[in-house]
Amino acid sequence: MVTFTTTTIPPVFVLSSGRCGSTMISNILNRHPRVLSLSEFVSYIGISSFRYRRLTGDRMWEIYSRQSKRTRVMLGGQYEELLYPFDDPKARFTRHDVPPILCAMLPHLTERHDELFDELEPVVRGQPRQSPADHCRFLFEWLCRRFGHDVWVERSGGSLIFAAKLLEEFPDARVIHVYRDGREAAISMSRHHIFREIMVNILAFRSLGYDAMKSMARGKYFDIAILRLESLGMALFKPARLPYHKLTLTDFGTLWSSMIERGQRLFGHFQSDRLLNVRFEDMQAEPDTQIRRLVRFIAPALEDEAWLREACSIPRQTSSKFAQLALDEQIALTEACRPGLESLGYSL
Repeated sequence: MVTFTTTTIPPVFVLSSGRCGSTMISNILNRHPRVLSLSEFVSYIGISSFRYRRLTGDRMWEIYSRQSKRTRVMLGGQYEELLYPFDDPKARFTRHDVPPILCAMLPHLTERHDELFDELEPVVRGQPRQSPADHCRFLFEWLCRRFGHDVWVERSGGSLIFAAKLLEEFPDARVIHVYRDGREAAISMSRHHIFREIMVNILAFRSLGYDAMKSMARGKYFDIAILRLESLGMALFKPARLPYHKLTLTDFGTLWSSMIERGQRLFGHFQSDRLLNVRFEDMQAEPDTQIRRLVRFIAPALEDEAWLREACSIPRQTSSKFAQLALDEQIALTEACRPGLESLGYSL
């Protein structure tokens, strides 16, 4: 087991369904002078990386630096969480070879992300054989020291899908659960490349008699199963034959609700010192109050008035896409989201 100096503040994961304001939380925390905001780390290396028991430093560097099939699928679209500057004429990497930790995490931390990537290689390769979680802890702690921060907070979009495995691998971690009215989240999912890929694979396997939604409700390790399912889908289904034309808003509403219910079962019972619920609409309406709650949960000693004033400018009001739907679409989407909406206390 590797030894390293840990911070005195327990780590935090921001968990969410995706399309609910979690990127905003990363951006708020990234402005804080003492918080290491890790954006989309798990998304791009893949939760399946944690299935191994013990890995050498060389093997862990391969996970950080070489694209998997999952990573290549994620790079097929354009969205705000993908931060590597591919359009820059001086860009070192393309979409075909950009390392997973350079897709978002390192550019989120510094403009000199390529240099940091090179700096990290010998550090990671020099680590002894250990679990992937211990490798990640080492990396996060090293980055904390490198940037002079006191605590790390990791956020990956749609992390409720793989939250069970994360909490198993990091049993001391605390949770910031970010959520939004599921009807608005579902509409946003329906227009987002990654969620469309997830949903179309679920539909494709449903046509073969396998219902991934039910597996989400039942299985402890749905997080690993769904990603293996995606890999199998890449081998079984030709992209041109996937049923994109059958995707509906209610499909995404059901997906959102399933994730919310799963999250409530996983961590809804946590005490207040280990769970902070952050409602997107409250963050928009009362940024000062909500951002204070956020930083006090991470550590009261991190309160910083100058940072708070700057951070309060980040949450922005958005118009309702749900209100623009036809009445029959509103009714159908509300029904699909009902279980999750009720568990979070939203009015129907």
